[in-house]
Amino acid sequence: MSRQQKNVRELEFEHIPKLMWRYFLPAFAGVIVNSLYNIVDRIFIGHGVGAMALSGLSAVFPIMVIMMAFGMLIGMGAGVRVSLNMGKKDFKRAEKVLGNAFVLMIVMALAIMGLGFAIKDPLLHFFGVNNQTFDYANEYLNIILFGSVFNIVGYSLNNLIRSEGSARVAMVSMLISAGLNIILDPIFIFWLDMGVAGAAYATVISQFVLCIWVIAHFSSIRSVIRLRWRNFKVHWDIVWYIVTIGFAPFSMQMASSLVFGTFNVQLVKYGGDLAVGAMGVIMSIAMLMVMTIIAINMAAQPIIGFNFGAKNYKRVKQTLVIGLGFATVISILGFLVGELFPHAIIKLFNNDSQELLDIGTRGLRIYLLALPLVGFQIITGNYFQSTGKAGLAVLISLLRQVIVLLPILMILPKYQGLDGVWLASPISDIVSALITSIFLIRELRRLTKSIKYAESSTN
Repeated sequence: MSRQQKNVRELEFEHIPKLMWRYFLPAFAGVIVNSLYNIVDRIFIGHGVGAMALSGLSAVFPIMVIMMAFGMLIGMGAGVRVSLNMGKKDFKRAEKVLGNAFVLMIVMALAIMGLGFAIKDPLLHFFGVNNQTFDYANEYLNIILFGSVFNIVGYSLNNLIRSEGSARVAMVSMLISAGLNIILDPIFIFWLDMGVAGAAYATVISQFVLCIWVIAHFSSIRSVIRLRWRNFKVHWDIVWYIVTIGFAPFSMQMASSLVFGTFNVQLVKYGGDLAVGAMGVIMSIAMLMVMTIIAINMAAQPIIGFNFGAKNYKRVKQTLVIGLGFATVISILGFLVGELFPHAIIKLFNNDSQELLDIGTRGLRIYLLALPLVGFQIITGNYFQSTGKAGLAVLISLLRQVIVLLPILMILPKYQGLDGVWLASPISDIVSALITSIFLIRELRRLTKSIKYAESSTN
């Protein structure tokens, strides 16, 4: 049996809990290790350079999220389309999607690099950088922008590796890249005394290695679908085919960048530069929780996409329900860790500044108050994205991060000060959870009807 036949067979017939677990473990290992990119950078910079450098690096984070957004636009959009085409047994079309996506990644990355250098100074100031933190932020960003191509191509193609059903290969990719980053960080920051620049070089080198690795995979016989020269010719219908689905995670990430920037501005206004540093630590921890849930999405996406394309709605619903359950459990566990051990978490990043410790401890407790409600919202948004319902996926994604959050973030601090900044996120999570649950219940009922109809047709 060929690799292509094996992957298709397990997506179509393998027991769902077993298949989810098999896909989740490598996805979880990959995203957790990948999350250490930012966490390890912040830990080493917080201890090796200082609290103010930590604040400068935190201010660059919204710009890095923008870069990640374009990677998601292509990588996740193409990934869903690859899964759907594999479900229809149309492997030729899947390879065309891969080839066009690769070209888009290169073009997009070069455009981002050029635009980034053109507007980086006003962009940094917009995201809350001031005279005390500008040099740190600027030095780090200059190096990161040069690595834009490696970042976007590596991240996007690795997502496509998951979509073809090669979850273990995708895990190894991230382990190699993030593991290298963890090794290089202390060498560059401490031993070579390169400070913030050392952290940036470690990141770019690690992303370069990831980029080469994933290109090598799709050029070898190990892959289910292959990178072929003939598929590099751009077809605008395929580009549109990719972008319409990728727009949901793209809009979510762009919204995240806008929100992070707004957070930084409000934090500087109501808490000072160290509040921005504290937010960087809080976001590192929150993202660790969220990325764990995203690992469930990564495990579920090829199963949902393939079986939705094959009209096997029973397997689609079962995968969705299992994902919702796992995500809720993880959200609750993350909430308990954040509420019980905030002091120890903040000290992990910097133990020299008592002010940073005090601000961060209180901020972490408030920020994570509604975390138990976040998991099912992320899974629901991914479900609509995986089944080609881009409009609903975008709406659910934007509810938490823009539509509800931004007005609260602009208004509440006027009355509650710094606490109002921290409170904006849990209030937004509660409101958007109520709205998302309506769409989720409606979709579960539709799946149930489709399953009953299919069963009655076969009897």
